[in-house]
Amino acid sequence: MKDNPVYTTKEIEKAVDDYISQFKEGYFSPLALMARLSEETGELAREINHYYGEKPKKATEEVKTVEEEIGDILFVLACITNSLDLNLSDAFHTSITKITTRDKDRWTKKEEN
Repeated sequence: MKDNPVYTTKEIEKAVDDYISQFKEGYFSPLALMARLSEETGELAREINHYYGEKPKKATEEVKTVEEEIGDILFVLACITNSLDLNLSDAFHTSITKITTRDKDRWTKKEEN
């Protein structure tokens, strides 16, 4: 495990906002951010295909990691939530609540020890 700092979602949002706020252009439009998210998702898919799929990297391709691509996606998600005055933690809370209630009996649970 790396000795990198651990960030809360609020700290992620602040770090992204601190970075973006130093530029006159500010945040991209929601549509441009969505395009960027799609681009980063494609890059994640490509890396997963290289590491776990049938398509190895070419010798000329840049070395990237799945973790790096997930980080890029998280950065863009923080850009989206910041620019729309939303909250990553609230968005996740809504999602996990929905999933844990809607899908609570959908899968076979492991037996407890």
